[in-house]
Amino acid sequence: MDKIAQDVGDIQSRLLDHRPVINAEIRYFVREFEEKRGNRESRLLENLNKMVLETNEQMLPTNLEAMSQQLSGISKRLEAANHMAERVQQRELEAHQSTQLQANMQRLKDEWAEFLREQQRLKEEVDEEHNMAVGQVSTQYSEMKKDLTKLSPL
Repeated sequence: MDKIAQDVGDIQSRLLDHRPVINAEIRYFVREFEEKRGNRESRLLENLNKMVLETNEQMLPTNLEAMSQQLSGISKRLEAANHMAERVQQRELEAHQSTQLQANMQRLKDEWAEFLREQQRLKEEVDEEHNMAVGQVSTQYSEMKKDLTKLSPL
């Protein structure tokens, strides 16, 4: 019975226990990676790191200098463009003010002409009223003169 239990245990371990198979696969993978490839990946990473460092040391200062020169040129051009835009705005404002001033002058001329016409009309009305009053007074005096001549015995 012991032998049967031992055989059943061996069969169970072969069927259900995968540790030996997994251990063998891990050993194969490690051996394949380390022996065949060696340290190729680490050497590639080290080479890339060296290239990046050299690029930073050599290219970064020249790129920074070139960028600063370009930025100063761009800054000067932006200042010039800003100055030109301000001049255009100033001219536009002056033109607008000039047209507004001309419009105001024309409006004032029109108002002055209207005022003069109104004054002329009022003058004519006053002259007409004056002439009517003079005519009434003249007729009144001439009637009074007639009445006086009628009343006086001479």
